[in-house]
Amino acid sequence: MPEQDGRIEGFLDLDLDRSRRRGAPEAVLCDAKSVEQVAAIAAEYARLHAAGREDLGPVLFTRADRERAAAVLAALPEASHDVGARLLAWPAQPPAPSGGLVIVACAGTSDLPAAREAELTARYLGRPTRLIADIGIAGLHRLQSRLPELREAACVVVAAGMDGALPTVVAGQISAPVVALPTSVGYGVASGGVTAALTMLSACAPGIGVVNIDNGYGAGHLAAQIARWAPTPG
Repeated sequence: MPEQDGRIEGFLDLDLDRSRRRGAPEAVLCDAKSVEQVAAIAAEYARLHAAGREDLGPVLFTRADRERAAAVLAALPEASHDVGARLLAWPAQPPAPSGGLVIVACAGTSDLPAAREAELTARYLGRPTRLIADIGIAGLHRLQSRLPELREAACVVVAAGMDGALPTVVAGQISAPVVALPTSVGYGVASGGVTAALTMLSACAPGIGVVNIDNGYGAGHLAAQIARWAPTPG
């Protein structure tokens, strides 16, 4: 048994105060942990909740494959599970939305896993969200037709692989800040997202911040923080 809430000596020390300090609870990265470790973490959250802690969530379990997702659901069966995003959220119901709209846009269908992770992260951090898919610059008319929607956002996350040029194009057309999310999509010299990341870091449009490759959680978290104090859409 833990010596104190959230602590298992030599293995685990949950940051149960993070929500008060930062406005969002600690997330659990699953793919770097064993199935048994993920199960133990989920079980500790379940134990704390059963003991009366009501201030724990929403807790996000990110990068969860089927085995690790099953381990979370065994301890927290009421959690929401998005298979494509490899993300579980507990409790399943996101908080009531407040702050400005976060739009997550992606260049192609292949970028959807990272984009969906970003959108769900922003939603469970309390922002109203919208996902716009498949507006890559290879068919520029698709982006142009969605610009009125993009201009409604307080912050836009743009996920793209291949050449990674979409965030620059979007940032040149809207007034909101852009969080650029490079993905590991592309052939050869795309180098698992390195080319997209370097393109985004070299963007000529101002107002772009770049997160790490495939880091949908980080992109969604940053966008939620940016949009936190913006007016809630009417």
